[in-house]
Amino acid sequence: MSDTDQETEAKFYVRDLERTRMQLQALKAYLIQARILETNIRFDLPGAVLLSQGRVLRLRHDTDARLTYKSASTNEQGVLSRREIEFVVEDFERAQQFLEALGYQKLVYYEKYRTTYQLDNNLVMLDELPYGNFVEIEGETIEAIRTSARQLNLSWKTAIGASYTALFERARTALNLSFQDLSFEKFSGIQVSPDDLGVQAAEEIT
Repeated sequence: MSDTDQETEAKFYVRDLERTRMQLQALKAYLIQARILETNIRFDLPGAVLLSQGRVLRLRHDTDARLTYKSASTNEQGVLSRREIEFVVEDFERAQQFLEALGYQKLVYYEKYRTTYQLDNNLVMLDELPYGNFVEIEGETIEAIRTSARQLNLSWKTAIGASYTALFERARTALNLSFQDLSFEKFSGIQVSPDDLGVQAAEEIT
């Protein structure tokens, strides 16, 4: 995220995350954060008020506990841009209790493994979710993000304009899944195809 609290990023579905990792290493990208499990709770008010407005309130735990607000996003050329306010909180459980005391409720719980690199001035995140693997590129401008995508041989036309939780809802509908939490345990033994997610593999489209 930039110093102006503006998050600008593009997301790509990939079949072979290791290939992208090797490309990053060949490009001398700097490893910022080794692979780590993230646990997230997305909160909303009764009636899903924030969801209906495209806004996000999230509590995340990785190396720290972080509370994040995201405004509704705009989508330009496959790049999502939105205001993001994020800060570290001392205690994940107490922060959850604090939000619940204010009337916020859990909308969805989700997990992912994330590895973060810096490539030039962009951040490149390798994300492993229970339903598939993704590459997120975050930068200051659309052209900077496009440059990194070209370097990593990711087809720009496959950029995904949906959040991970929105993709989860697509999979839930396509596969008639009854559970609400996006966890590796829940998806154990379940095969999810790109068609189930409504996406295309970025390294396969020319």
